[in-house]
Amino acid sequence: MRASDEHAARADELTAAHRARRARGERHAVEDFLFEYYPTKPAALRVWHPGAGIVLEPGPEGPSPLGGRRWYRTDDDGAVTLDVEAFLADRADTVQFVTALLAATSARQPFTGCFGLHEWAMVYREADDAHRHPLPLRLGSAGTDAVVEAHKIRCSHFDAFRFFTPEAVDRNTLQPTQLDRVQMEQPGCLHAAMDCYKWATKLGPLVPGELLLDCFELAREIRRTDMAASPYDFSSYGLAPIRIETPEGKAEYVRLQRDYAARSTGLRARLLAASAHAAPSASSV
Repeated sequence: MRASDEHAARADELTAAHRARRARGERHAVEDFLFEYYPTKPAALRVWHPGAGIVLEPGPEGPSPLGGRRWYRTDDDGAVTLDVEAFLADRADTVQFVTALLAATSARQPFTGCFGLHEWAMVYREADDAHRHPLPLRLGSAGTDAVVEAHKIRCSHFDAFRFFTPEAVDRNTLQPTQLDRVQMEQPGCLHAAMDCYKWATKLGPLVPGELLLDCFELAREIRRTDMAASPYDFSSYGLAPIRIETPEGKAEYVRLQRDYAARSTGLRARLLAASAHAAPSASSV
């Protein structure tokens, strides 16, 4: 089986449940996030890219179909390669920002004392009918507010912090903004780890297909943990709670957080290597 076919089959398996729900018009409070916050459609995930510097020689059926895609070129012998210069002419600023963010995040020590309280801060002192998810709170509104008030919140991720309720904003010891991501993000943050998938999509054809799907798989796993540690009751989705309001729950969360930090650091290294290799070479498949 060709690498592109293997990639498409793996992507189809990873998105099968989502596609089936979408066909039924059914929402999913956990996994829809992966296709809405990260606006990459299942069809786009199926598209395989070999990465920069790889030459795709023509097969029995002729040149690779990638030759007809944006930023690819086909030479007179039918060999297809990514035209890195053309890609960078359009996306150099994006590549520069993403690689700077990935490198800066990887260089920091992971902080593991946040306990997923960002989700709790998103419902702090909020009316029940205003919650982002149509699910009950495990501890009720008063119990949830008490957990927030009993902890120091240290959220470094802007895309989580921006959803804090107004009453929770000043409780955060950090005040991240869109402009200081490179200075603020750290590898212990679950959202930063999930975002490896977002940055893989931003780097586009520089990222080999296997790496893209590895990033997606980690994001999906972390999303489930993020929701299990949230104040919501996700038992209707088969998620057992991680009770971060207890010492045992905190220990479980930190254990998972350290694992995700190590795995996401590995993904960042691979993403940086893919972008640094953005130059044609003589290698071929």
